[in-house]
Parts: sequence; C-alpha cells; structure tokens
Amino acid sequence: MTGTWARLLRSTPFRLALTFAFLFMLAFVLAGAIVYQMMSADLAEQLDETIKETYSVVAATYTDDDIRELVETVQNHSARSLKKEQLFSLTDTAGNRLAGNFTAAGLPDGFSMFGTEMPGLPPDTDYRAYTGTVGGNNLTVAFSLSETEALETIMLMSFGWATLIITGLAVAGGALLASRVQLRLDGIAATMVDVSHGRLDTRIPLTGNGDDIDVVSGQVNAALDRLSGLVDGMKQVSANIAHDLKTPLNRLQMILEGAADRAARDQDVSGDLADARAEGHQINETFDALLRIAQIEAGARKARFTDVDPGEILQTIAEIYTDVAEDDGKSLSSPEPQDTADRIHGDRELLTQMFANLVENALRHCPPGTTIKLSVARRGDRVLAAVADNGPGIPADEREKVFQRLYRLDHSRSTPGSGLGLSLVRAIADLHGASIALEDARPGLAVVVSFPLA
Repeated sequence: MTGTWARLLRSTPFRLALTFAFLFMLAFVLAGAIVYQMMSADLAEQLDETIKETYSVVAATYTDDDIRELVETVQNHSARSLKKEQLFSLTDTAGNRLAGNFTAAGLPDGFSMFGTEMPGLPPDTDYRAYTGTVGGNNLTVAFSLSETEALETIMLMSFGWATLIITGLAVAGGALLASRVQLRLDGIAATMVDVSHGRLDTRIPLTGNGDDIDVVSGQVNAALDRLSGLVDGMKQVSANIAHDLKTPLNRLQMILEGAADRAARDQDVSGDLADARAEGHQINETFDALLRIAQIEAGARKARFTDVDPGEILQTIAEIYTDVAEDDGKSLSSPEPQDTADRIHGDRELLTQMFANLVENALRHCPPGTTIKLSVARRGDRVLAAVADNGPGIPADEREKVFQRLYRLDHSRSTPGSGLGLSLVRAIADLHGASIALEDARPGLAVVVSFPLA
C-alpha cells in the first residue's frame, strides 16, 4: 500500500491534481477572508445603528428641567437586561450614577469600546458604547459584542469545515482521477515495452471518449501500424530477395563454373562471360531499384518539388512509347488535351518514371493487339491520372499484393523483370500524397493515381 501511494505521489497526473486543488483552496480561502471581512463590517455597522437608535429612544424621554422620566426609562431598560447584554448609565456631571445597571466612567462622547475592566460586568465580554449629554447629564448606552462574536465564530467554523471538506474531496478526487489517468499511461507504457520486445501487434487500448489521451493513443497506434507494416515489408523483402535472387545467383554461379571448365579445356568462354555479365547486370538493377525505393520512401526528393502538369508528362510518355508499342503489336493513345491545366505539386522526374513504369508494365504483360490508354481528369479537388489497358488484368485478390517488393504473379515469372516496378510506383505516389488504385477496366486493368491539386 505504501508503494502504491509513493508511486501515486510521483505520478504527474496526481501532482497536477494536487496543484489545482491547492490553487482552488487558495482561491476559496481568499474569497472566504473577503466575505468574512465584509460580514464583520456589516455586523459592526448594524450594531452601531441599533445602539444609536436605542440611545435616541432613551434620550427622547427627557423633557425640559424634568429628568424623572429619563431616569425611569433608563431603569426600565436596565431591568430588562438581566445578563447585562445591554448596559445603560446615566450620571451627573460629577460622575455619580443617577440610573442604570453600570457606571460609565471616562468614556468619550460618541462611539467607543470597553472591556470587562469595569466592576460588575460579565467576565470576558467586550462592549460597544455610545455616550452623549442629555440635560447636562451623561447618558451611555452599550451593547455586548457576544452575539456579533458568536456569529463571526460560527462563520469562521463554517469556513474552516468547508475548507477541510473541500480539501479532502479535492485530494480524493485528484487521487481517483490521477489513478485512472495513470492506468491509461501504464497501458501506453506496457504497450511500448511489448513493442520494444518485438511484439509489434500490441496496441494501446482506447476508451473511446475522444479525450487528448485517446487522440495521442490513436496516433501512436497508427504509427505502430505503420511500423508493423514496414517491418512486415522488410521481412517480406528479405524473404523475396532470398527466394527471387537465389535463382539468378545460382544461374550466375553455374555460368561461371561452366566458363571455368571451358577455360581449363582451352575452349572459348566469351558466350559464358556475356551471359554472366547479363545476369550480374540484372542483379545490380534489382538492388538499385530497392535502394531507389528506400530513398523515395525517406522523402529525400521533396526538396525538388515544383508545380507540374500531369497531362504534359503523360503526353511526353505517349510520344516516347508510341513507336515501342507499335513495334510490339500494341497501340498507345495519348491523353486528350485539356482546356485548363490542372497542376500538381511534385517531382517531374519521379512522376515521369512512375508513369513510364506503368506503361512498361502494360507493354510487358499484355498480349499483341492490346490497347493502352492514357488519361487525365479533374474530379473535385483531385487530379486523376490513369493508365488503362484491355489486357488480361490482375485478379482482385492479387491487386494489393503486386505492390509488395519483388512480388510477381505466377504467369509473370517467365517475363523479364524484378517485381519492383509497382513497388516503385507506390513509393512515388506516397511521396506525392497521392492514392493509387487498381480497377477492373472490363476487360483489362486501369491504374488510377489520384493527386491533390497544387
């Protein structure tokens, strides 16, 4: 239990809760002090008004050269104050008491305060008095401050208990809220520990209330999804490299071994060396493509972004590959000219390579007689660039897999290539904030890249 409290005291949420509780209590105490001072001043003012009114009532009974009625009035008021909560004194100019329940000696005219130093008064009692002259005699009316002091004591006790109760509730509520927040933070910490130990499928649990911790947790989960995807991609790449490069490396080894045998028999090995050079060139191209994809995914080319016209790039691609398509028994149509050029923000060289890869992919995998169509269209705040053909297409369950590095369809393994063309296309699209979709052209395949407007 001690360890739990020590851990709670070290937690940032609990310290924040205590800080806010302290600030709230400080504000409450200051407000209470102000209210207390205002109420004390109001009670003192009311007491002075009551004393002054009582003095006026008593003094009004005096008539010219007839002090008897004044004396009777003072005596009657004095008799009604058995506990001496109200004091009355009527003395002559020599200080002799004419009537009252105490003798006022040495009190100045007007309001004054005196305590229990006078004989015959209750102990530990303070009085507020008003003194004046009536018919040449001194009249003093004094009221005890016990009721006012009792009210002030009750008020102070109320504030004190309220302070204790609010402090307790603030600390308890802060501890409760802090413990709940700490549990969520512990969940985040536990998830990070699991991730650090290689369990990349672990995710931070969300409460669904949409608070700031949920937002941050969702962002961390999204980052973990991305990390998990990258790690899975690296594993897939490693497996694909081991699988797909094993054959050309074995073939290269066999070519070199055959060349070594022929050289030992003094036979011509120029053909073997040419084949070995071709295999080595293909292997180097594969690794160069992998490095290029890694560089693009790292965002190293964003510094070269400018506003470009995708229609102009597709026009250039069409001019380059039209003759190539005709030589291969296929046809390539360029995009229709647009009245207004919808520009996008990107790297012209990378975009040219992306569309060139898509066209080459269609030329490589489509049979003679295939028509390949390039198009650009504006849809809302997006620019859609498409490369469509009426060839055999790609099965729906394979369309996402073809973007994996070194992944090739079974019927494509007999054709030249490394399986990195569409991976490079995806990397370039991601760098430009574009989405890419493989759609059924019925028949054939349409690769649609959606760019945001510049």
